[in-house]
Amino acid sequence: MTDLTTLIAEYQQRSLPTLTSRDTPLPRIAGMADVVVGVRRCGKTWRLYQEMQRLRDEESVPADHILYLNLEDDRLQPADVTLLQEALETFYRMAPAAREQESFLFFDEVQAVPGWSRFLRRVLDTERARVYASGSSAKLLSREVSTEFRGRGHAVEVLPFSFAEAVRHGGVTVPDSLPGAELRSRLEALYRRYLDVGGFPAVQELDEPTRVQTLQDYVELVLLRDIIERHHISNVVAARWFVRAVLQSSSRLLSVNRTYGALRSQGIEVGKDTLYALLGHLEDAFLAFPVVRFSASLRTREAGPRKIYCVDPGLAWAVAHISTLDVGLRLENAVYLELRRRSAGSREGSISRYVTRGGHEVDFVVGVPEELAAAQLIQVCADVTASDTREREIRAVAEAMAELRLSTALIVTLHDREQIEVPAGTIEVVPAWQWSLGL
Repeated sequence: MTDLTTLIAEYQQRSLPTLTSRDTPLPRIAGMADVVVGVRRCGKTWRLYQEMQRLRDEESVPADHILYLNLEDDRLQPADVTLLQEALETFYRMAPAAREQESFLFFDEVQAVPGWSRFLRRVLDTERARVYASGSSAKLLSREVSTEFRGRGHAVEVLPFSFAEAVRHGGVTVPDSLPGAELRSRLEALYRRYLDVGGFPAVQELDEPTRVQTLQDYVELVLLRDIIERHHISNVVAARWFVRAVLQSSSRLLSVNRTYGALRSQGIEVGKDTLYALLGHLEDAFLAFPVVRFSASLRTREAGPRKIYCVDPGLAWAVAHISTLDVGLRLENAVYLELRRRSAGSREGSISRYVTRGGHEVDFVVGVPEELAAAQLIQVCADVTASDTREREIRAVAEAMAELRLSTALIVTLHDREQIEVPAGTIEVVPAWQWSLGL
């Protein structure tokens, strides 16, 4: 293992990279750790760098008061609690004033260290320190942070670039009001590109073949490190096949029973319980998110088919080879992810899908299903100009508005913009680029 003094000094002396500012806020609550969680390569480390840069620029924190450790760095292996304690003591020996005044401790990919939460909780209890951590497990959102941290940690989910962040990354200023025709046309084109490229920071400037290969490599990395290794999966063939099947179901209903039958027809032996566990592992690794039906009945929510959304529309396209004819699926996926960003901090299950009594589906309802309390209805349709499509989408939304007693609803499209009056109220048709930018 590399000498800790050398490693810590190396991190402190390194110039921070030029950053695209992320919109995900860190609460910075006194006495609590900020834990940034999300899929690998989505920008968690850069969000920590952004906070380190803010500390330097806005709070004038000296570089030697900041400790940064990447706990998946091979020079720190084997990483355990003893290593964390040794690194902390080495850091304080190098900068005693940091212990006397205030230190700023950053632990990247902290889930690699067993017992990490107890160590960080002890640091919060015994040191004058602000603690930041990142991890690639959704369990950090619930189990470790809320229970093992005993109220001393706040989890913040980071997704790949939103459309607004991708626009900024490309050097375009995001408008704060509806733009003129020239910028509007540019933003429309950028949004269409966003549905193909997605939001993973490192692929934004890559050509299509390299981008597709890189995104496929990301899936393989998550599969190996965060599913197979973390959960000790022995049936690797079934796991790899199932992961691909789930990602190919992005923006569609997924039937585990049907997938089980398809696997068996391929001669791959696997149990249904294993597939359900794998689906949970996929969600834990932030690779895919299941959305259940809006219902007060727990049985209906848990037993019914779930719609699957990939963590990134570009990743879904790269893995599933979705053609341009399926742009509506990628649009729906992107809308879900934006809703997920806006619902950060809401109770689990706040985004559902709705099926009317007449059997018509609305893509998203935001609210509390246990109480049948709906706050927002959103339908996604790439183009509502065709008469049969228009009639179908408006009928579904109008029925849902009446049943959920909502006077407004949205239809998010690629280009269309209008207002439609129905008996229950008003449906606002808005282009996705405008809705995504909050205009």
